Amino acid sequence: MTIEAELGRSLPGDFELQVKQATLQFYAEGLRTIPHVDEAIAAIGLPKCVASSGTPEKIRHGLECAGLYDLIAPNIFSATQVKRGKPAPDLFLFAAGQMQASPARCIVIEDSVPGISGALAAGMTVLGFHGGSHCRPGHADTLRAAGANMTFDDMRQLPDLIARIEVPTVPS
Repeated sequence: MTIEAELGRSLPGDFELQVKQATLQFYAEGLRTIPHVDEAIAAIGLPKCVASSGTPEKIRHGLECAGLYDLIAPNIFSATQVKRGKPAPDLFLFAAGQMQASPARCIVIEDSVPGISGALAAGMTVLGFHGGSHCRPGHADTLRAAGANMTFDDMRQLPDLIARIEVPTVPS
């Protein structure tokens, strides 16, 4: 292993586990819940899921730390479940299939250009969220340029935005 060669010694047998645990701990300590996201999720009277590029462990850990896991579970999907992650549409199409929803009737909330690209390629409507702590000035413009139908920065806006979207009916 390259690291062992550079260090001139062997790594502990559980090195990978140590790195994973340290990563999750760092993630939990730095994770800040988006204000009002729990209220927004609860106010949306439609089926909901998470489709994330993270590993199942990281997704669960983040949702638990934010107090959101019980609002979403068991509808949590990871890019590890598909061949290609974002910006490919695979994860979004997989999630829609698991939720028994037509992609054309799905609304995706995304804060990244690859996510918007993947959702659009899947034939879904995309709302761009630019209110996260990682979003810099101009991020709303970036999300709109990537194809987001609308953008918003306050989760209290989300239920009303969703209610305004005309989702096509799909024949059964």
